[in-house]
This record gives sequence, C-alpha cells and structure tokens, in this order.
Amino acid sequence: MDLDDQLRRYFGSADLMALPVAALEAGLDRARVDFGLEKDPARRFALWTLLYKLDAAPDLDVAFKSDEERDAARTFMDMVDKAGEG
Repeated sequence: MDLDDQLRRYFGSADLMALPVAALEAGLDRARVDFGLEKDPARRFALWTLLYKLDAAPDLDVAFKSDEERDAARTFMDMVDKAGEG
C-alpha cells in the first residue's frame, strides 16, 4: 500500500494539513471501519500504521490477536519514536 494512495482513499487528499477537521475525522472513521473489516494481515497492519501515525490507532491488544503481530507493531512504534528523536 502506498501512503499517498491511502491518504487519497480515506481523506480525498495527500495533504492532510489542508483538510478541514470534519474531513479528517470522516477519513479516520472510514480507515477504522476498513481496519475492522480487513482480513489480510499485511493490509490490516498497513492500516494500523496509518492510524497510529495519525494518533487514531486502537490499542495493540485490541488491534492484533497474535503476539507476533503485537511485537511487529511495537517494533514499528519504536522505529517511529527513534526517527522522531533525530
């Protein structure tokens, strides 16, 4: 999944800073619904990372059933935190 494609799909634009608050909230709602319905683990993880970056992701114990998936999410979170330090 390409990030710009995801942003256009859920928010109608790749420029989130230009969106009105209502459009951002509606896009987050659509992404959350798709996350809940998605069966493919890779697509679910991609949606979760998008939601995480936008401070809208569900908690790990709710989002992922397996320890493996939760560990991958924790690793992603650590990488994002480290990238933000630089």
